[in-house]
Amino acid sequence: MLFDSLNKDFVAAYKARDMVKKDVLSSIISKCKYKKVEKNGSGELSDLDVLKIIEKTIKELDEEILSFTEAGESYKDRVDNLKLQKEVLVNYLPKQLTEEEILNIINSLTDKSLPNVMKYFKANYSGQCDMAKVSQIAKNLK
Repeated sequence: MLFDSLNKDFVAAYKARDMVKKDVLSSIISKCKYKKVEKNGSGELSDLDVLKIIEKTIKELDEEILSFTEAGESYKDRVDNLKLQKEVLVNYLPKQLTEEEILNIINSLTDKSLPNVMKYFKANYSGQCDMAKVSQIAKNLK
């Protein structure tokens, strides 16, 4: 399970004194535990739940990187640190679909309307593709 893998990697990073990896994994683990409490503490988090948390955190890191980059050269160290954190998290995501693969999947669908395409990808390929990219490709087909 992905959550167990995160915990093991956190312990390994802690022992290796890899502060960047330790800090970002600690943050993800905390968010996962919070999500579990939100679900009334019942049961385990699925890998999909953990992937959603990781994806959301990566988006937040992208926004921070953009903000600090626009703020100027004095924040270069902060930007570099954020990029390292993002690299750590990207390794936990499944292989992402390419634009060509997304296009082939859309072309194989009988109903190529945008709501149907989005629903199909969300149900079958969640975590394996950027939904904004899917939306853009589907819109360009028309």
